[in-house]
Amino acid sequence: MRTLVIGTGGREHALAISLSQEPGAEVHAAPGNPGMAAVATLHDVDPMDGAAVARLAQELDVDLVVVGPEAPLVAGVADPVREAGIAVFGPSRAAARLEGSKAFSKEVMAAAGVPTAGSLTCEQPEETAAALDTFGAPYVVKDDSLAAGKGVVVTNDRDEALAHAASCERVVVEEFLDGPEFSVFAVCDGTTTHALPAAQDFKRIFDGGKGPNTGGMGSYSPLPWLPEGLTQQVVDDVVLPTLAEMQRRGAPFVGCLYVGLALTDAGPRVIEFNCRFGDPDTQPVLALMESPLGELLMAAAQGRLAEVAPPRFRAGAAVTVVMASAGYPESSSSGDVIVGTETLDKEPDVDVVHAGTALVSTGSTGGPSLVTAGGRVLAVRAVGTDVADARAKAYEGIATISFPGAQWRRDIAAEPLGVVEGAAALADD
Repeated sequence: MRTLVIGTGGREHALAISLSQEPGAEVHAAPGNPGMAAVATLHDVDPMDGAAVARLAQELDVDLVVVGPEAPLVAGVADPVREAGIAVFGPSRAAARLEGSKAFSKEVMAAAGVPTAGSLTCEQPEETAAALDTFGAPYVVKDDSLAAGKGVVVTNDRDEALAHAASCERVVVEEFLDGPEFSVFAVCDGTTTHALPAAQDFKRIFDGGKGPNTGGMGSYSPLPWLPEGLTQQVVDDVVLPTLAEMQRRGAPFVGCLYVGLALTDAGPRVIEFNCRFGDPDTQPVLALMESPLGELLMAAAQGRLAEVAPPRFRAGAAVTVVMASAGYPESSSSGDVIVGTETLDKEPDVDVVHAGTALVSTGSTGGPSLVTAGGRVLAVRAVGTDVADARAKAYEGIATISFPGAQWRRDIAAEPLGVVEGAAALADD
């Protein structure tokens, strides 16, 4: 199968790795990153330009286009690819509103009967103030639009909640869901779905769930503390009703429906929908996948998931630890030389997933140097016999890599596995 992966980050690198491991696979990426160049042919195309993506797909005569990031999907990049007659894994612009607008997402959940937090959509300061009083502390305020995983404030400080709302055009104020958070990724073809094993993502920048939200500082899968059968419950109570509602609205969802949940005393409750694979929480899930990823995504793109067996996964566990640049998440540092990634090339259970990296000429005869080029720079991903084994391997890998100002969490996948980051962060408020 000839596949074109759209995007530049760790999610896209992980997808390209999995796709490249299949017999006879030919993987292309646009624009990609230095790590992806080892498993894919890179092409300099703007991932936000749907017409350019469609032209490249036609020129390469690819069988399947996989659109990774949320911004191109919300902008409708998948639409011109479909119109060109090329199979594409990723929702249409209309369906991607599930992530592009928190208010729309909550509207769909209500119509579909999906268990979720109570919420109010607010545009005016007085509306926000009233909503905060309705739900009480801890206050949860979400930017209605895309915010790269950093548009949510969870706080006991009412003034902080109001200030965040004032910085956004429109917000969704929600009741706080008390319970450990986890993610379920559902591969969908509009009517049918195959769910992948659940994962947990560590959003906050500092150990113990402290500090501001990030795009994700690490993740692991599977989750030993998750009750048996819960993923199927999420499929039955959340994913299938949502697919039916999107069909009813004339916007069938084809792609990955990311379901972020909290396991409350009343059962699982949806925190958010995203319209693509999570990053970094998809990385450990893909590391454990044994059945062909390309076959699964192609079946979804062509509306025939019912003909394909559910994906298979190896025993054991996988852990991903992210290394971020100096200043992240408020800012990022670029141009810092990264050393040590090559030491993990021969490790069978460990790999390096690139996110914000670049190659630059140093003017020496040694060739270009790998440097930082964003907030989340790279991730070390490891598989093991269980979570503890995979975690140990991941941190051994982290110890071999360095760059100025590098920061990473030391508690990814550590006990207790069910810690609620939002609640932990509130302890100092």
